[in-house]
Amino acid sequence: MAENEQFDEPREDEDYMLDPATVSAILDAVAADDAVALTALMEPLHAADIADLLEQVGDEERRDLLRLYEPEMDGEILSEIDEGIREEVIASLSPETLTEAVRELDSDDVVDLIEDLEAPQQQAILAALAITDRVAVEQAMTYPEYSAGRLMQREVVAGPEHWSVGEAIDYLRATEELPEDFYHLILVDPKMRPTGYVTLGKLLGSKRSVKLKDLTEDSFRTISVHQEEADVAYAFNQYHLISAPVVNDDGRLVGVITIDDAMIVLDEEHEEDIMRLAGVGEGRLSDKVIDTTKRRFPWLAVNLVTAIIASIVIAQFEEAITQVVALAVLMPIVASMGGNAGTQSLTVAVRAIATRDLTASNMMRLVRREVLVGLVNGLIFAVVMGVIGAVWFGSFTLGWVIAAAMVVNLVVAGLAGIAIPVVLDRLKIDPALASGAFVTTVTDVVGFFAFLGLAAAVLL
Repeated sequence: MAENEQFDEPREDEDYMLDPATVSAILDAVAADDAVALTALMEPLHAADIADLLEQVGDEERRDLLRLYEPEMDGEILSEIDEGIREEVIASLSPETLTEAVRELDSDDVVDLIEDLEAPQQQAILAALAITDRVAVEQAMTYPEYSAGRLMQREVVAGPEHWSVGEAIDYLRATEELPEDFYHLILVDPKMRPTGYVTLGKLLGSKRSVKLKDLTEDSFRTISVHQEEADVAYAFNQYHLISAPVVNDDGRLVGVITIDDAMIVLDEEHEEDIMRLAGVGEGRLSDKVIDTTKRRFPWLAVNLVTAIIASIVIAQFEEAITQVVALAVLMPIVASMGGNAGTQSLTVAVRAIATRDLTASNMMRLVRREVLVGLVNGLIFAVVMGVIGAVWFGSFTLGWVIAAAMVVNLVVAGLAGIAIPVVLDRLKIDPALASGAFVTTVTDVVGFFAFLGLAAAVLL
């Protein structure tokens, strides 16, 4: 290999990212008002990449890009665009372009596209659909938000349970409009109730005379239209489903959910938990300053209250701090270590609750583990800080005081990190959203009280 060839190979983490050179060329074409060059540059890009591009550029550049690229706008791009700018993008399109863009989308994609839009834009998209598609979307919108009825697509491939492989293949070949993506042929009884499904692989790999009911999968499960989409995503992940039929209250087939939609929900659930643990809600990169400020302000206010509570504890030992200045130097270390340990346990607990791995049968085992981990870590760091405190300030008494406080706070942190999310979950409060503030308060208050209380009792 020539010496400079190694720099021509793309980095692994850039294989699925927008090429900066392509983005630069696109922006140059937009600046030059060159629609022909822009279309040529955008044509090779996947819809998801175009959506990413629209999210990353500035407001003015996005408006100019949409004006030039509007004739080529595709419905897949609209469904991939982040909700934060989707309304803006749709508002910039002409009715003709919007009609053409949404016409080829599956019903579930249309529902996802319009459910967060204002009524006028919803009506504009519904008006662009064929009558049958519009009825399907309007019916899906009657189901509760975040339910399987909203998540499912109405386009299903089903057949009688008495069919043979040959009859099923002939039916599929004769059907003019099949869903763009489907993985199973769903078997139904005379009342349209699903009784099983057959994968396309088995269907194509079996002889024509074989009965479909002899090829059904053990993974078959039905999902109620009222099931929460988080539970649907959990079922797909837990039981390794590829698709699942959706039934109404009478058990009749009304739609199907596929793995791509379920995994999007699962990814959103994980992202939401991470964002809430950090106290930033459901923020997006495309959000405006005022929206981001409103979302973060309440949790900063909660943190301010917790900080005041910790300061009130410190104020009770003002005399001790005045006489032994070293206490002011060392007390943030105790609180910080407790906060970090509590966050570690908290993250484990919230994740276990979200994945339903934390149950009544294993809860005490997890609590015991986290407390023991806090105890062991506390003892190790107690020795370290005891030596540092004794050497730094020339006082062995101060050294063992901070060592004891370290052990107490790390044990309490482990306990609080598990117990608080569990209690909040039992109270039907999202543990990812509220646990952080409570755990921080507990570790700060206990840390300061243990350290300053011991110091006041021993040193003064």
